[in-house]
Amino acid sequence: MPTYDYDIGILGGGAAGLTVAAGAAQFGAKAVLIEKTDKLGGDCLHYGCVPSKTLIRTAGVWALAARAREFGLPGLALPTVDLGTVMDRVRGVIETIQVHDSPERFCGLGAEVRFGAPRFVDDHVVEVGGVRLSARSWVVATGSSPAVPPVEGLDRVPYWTNETVFSQRTLPARLLVLGGGPIGLELGQAFQRLGSRVTVVEFLDQILGPEDADIAAILHGRLAAEGMELLTSTKAIRAEAVGSAVRLTVSPAVGEGPNRTLEADALLVATGRRPNVEGLALEAAGIAFSPKGIPTDRRLRTNRTHVYACGDVNGVFPFTHVAGYEGGIALTNAVLRVPRKADYAKVPWCTYTDPEVASVGLNEKRARTEGIDYRVVTEAFIDNDRALAEGEPLGKIKVLLGPKGALLGCQIIGAHAGELIHEWITAVSGGVKLSTLAGAIHVYPTLSEISKRAAGAYFSEKLFSERTKSVLHFLFHLKGRACTPDREAGAPG
Repeated sequence: MPTYDYDIGILGGGAAGLTVAAGAAQFGAKAVLIEKTDKLGGDCLHYGCVPSKTLIRTAGVWALAARAREFGLPGLALPTVDLGTVMDRVRGVIETIQVHDSPERFCGLGAEVRFGAPRFVDDHVVEVGGVRLSARSWVVATGSSPAVPPVEGLDRVPYWTNETVFSQRTLPARLLVLGGGPIGLELGQAFQRLGSRVTVVEFLDQILGPEDADIAAILHGRLAAEGMELLTSTKAIRAEAVGSAVRLTVSPAVGEGPNRTLEADALLVATGRRPNVEGLALEAAGIAFSPKGIPTDRRLRTNRTHVYACGDVNGVFPFTHVAGYEGGIALTNAVLRVPRKADYAKVPWCTYTDPEVASVGLNEKRARTEGIDYRVVTEAFIDNDRALAEGEPLGKIKVLLGPKGALLGCQIIGAHAGELIHEWITAVSGGVKLSTLAGAIHVYPTLSEISKRAAGAYFSEKLFSERTKSVLHFLFHLKGRACTPDREAGAPG
């Protein structure tokens, strides 16, 4: 039987890799974690979730200050924002969290951490820093990088991505954003609120392409009301530098029409992600891969069954929480030898614009694609007392139900949607009946009451139907209405 240096080796110190390393060490496995950059934490900590949400919070505070009159307060004349100071706060939050992802912490758990660019020598051996390390199992969790679209001249123009935007120190007066997905809209709205004039260019006919059109339309309206220009069904065809400015030529994405020239002081490219498969010498290990990532089975095994691929690198879902989930699946299979499989049917996500957009399970687009019959129950934020008190009446909850009332999915657009969706995540994941949600006592006044009302709306149709009234009248001799509105009031006599 072969002897290896380690029980398990992990490539990549992001969400998936850290999950595997910590779990393996605590189970008593000899684990080594190899990270290409000089810090653990991955894209999420340094260039994604943490810095973007920190920036969004700062921009949200500024936007709220601008709304002072709406809350009965004196209007404020807000000064110009110092982007450098804002980014100092972003950096401070990253450094605080970095302590939890330090090599010392993982060494304390029992996992060794090495820094350097790893390359497979064969399917059990990886070389890093001139040293060869062998492991019984390997987990590839190298994440993803910004995908740059094939726009003429873009390679000769200075542009930002999520990996460079947080190092900026000067707020651009005009910002072009290429891509109307979550990254482009979150960062675009943040810069708009801080004082930039933002234009978003999106190839699809709506922003947030995977979301239902009615949900996307609500967000579109809010962003436009804040001054953002949103060009959907628009294709970028050429980029060029003009002095210190960037010029982008765009055209209709479908059909014919005149070109339009856009000019700005900075360009943010946010057109998706590409799996980090280059430089790993995967071919030396016989691991199948493509530009779309490393394919795996539901146990996260590659075609080399002792090698696993988790997180963005496998190309399934580009979410940090999914990477952590997949890391747990791989850990269970590789270390505990339990054949646990990933289930992506119940993956939730949230876009942290204002209002937030959160989803779990099926939406109408996915239900129609899969040929699933459904009905929709909705409830508006404007009918929620707490939303009115908070000054956040925009948005709605949308629940998809099967013909017999089975919960298929939920979408929420509104204040704190990313928090509100968790009641529905629990319901979808745990098979909780809609009647349980409708019957549960919710604290008043809270935004969460919108979930109770949405669940209850399904039963209200039957519970308070004319048939029910007739049965109760027959059984208990109920007398019916005590008051009827005067429908003729105000009509001419």
